Amino acid sequence: MSNQYLDPNLKVFSLNSNRDLASEIAKVIGVELGKCSVTRFSDGEIQINIEESIRGCDVFVIQSTSSPVNEHLMELLIMIDALKRASAKTINIVMPYYGYARQDRKARAREPITAKLAANLLETAGATRVITLDLHAPQIQGFFDIPIDHLMGVPILADYFGNKDLDGDIVIVSPDHGGVTRARKLAERLKAPIAIIDKRRPKPNVAEVMNIVGNIDGKIAILIDDIIDTAGTITLAANALIENGAKEVYACCTHPVLSGPAIERIQNSNIKELAVTNSIALPEEKKIAKVRELSVAPLIGEAIIRVHEEQSVSTLFD
Repeated sequence: MSNQYLDPNLKVFSLNSNRDLASEIAKVIGVELGKCSVTRFSDGEIQINIEESIRGCDVFVIQSTSSPVNEHLMELLIMIDALKRASAKTINIVMPYYGYARQDRKARAREPITAKLAANLLETAGATRVITLDLHAPQIQGFFDIPIDHLMGVPILADYFGNKDLDGDIVIVSPDHGGVTRARKLAERLKAPIAIIDKRRPKPNVAEVMNIVGNIDGKIAILIDDIIDTAGTITLAANALIENGAKEVYACCTHPVLSGPAIERIQNSNIKELAVTNSIALPEEKKIAKVRELSVAPLIGEAIIRVHEEQSVSTLFD
């Protein structure tokens, strides 16, 4: 691919959630990031100004709804409205991390389904397509009535571990029942068996490890999850694996939310290394030696080009 993408009708804009990733994606495509400013009134209201013509263009806006979630979501909604009023041909939301995805169903009485509400807000604002990565629940795709391209982080993680010189047999471990499909996808790519941790969770963000289903004795275990938030689940799982005879434990995830005590827990855990993607921008204090960041920019850049050129995106999943 040449370094410069010559179609002037493709515009890529970045908001505040992950500017480094957006710059990298623009570089992969071979375009300059679009000019827009995001400012605040003194009371905190967001003002967005698009500083170039986008009339008749396919516009791609890169914004993860990561912490502070509500600020980033509101920036995105206001940007979509601005693009719609400026006569963009299509408004494509590139959301590497979809915030509120964990609220995807009514688990208890009188609970909201906030993942659906967020989808409604994006559509009502005027989005025409969403490109996202590893939704917490794949059925969130059905919350949208516009096209959604659901990219996968597993191939990136599989490439990383596949090229790593690990000394011994590996086993891919799902930290809970819900992640078995994801673990199997990684296991198939690395030609390894899987194990499952049977875990009960008494209340949110409190994990209690039960028993391990599968053979991990003397093996190198690779834990995989989509999101690591407070890191309670993953660090308890790592400790349980070592206690039950695993030789070493690595961990990986697509979305490093890493809130609260997460970094301290990872630092003090039996996890030898945690591989994450840059779907969420990591501040410097979270970039500890144990954390290895892998880029999703080539994958997303390729997806943007394919959408713009009306080519198949599904080939990126192979």
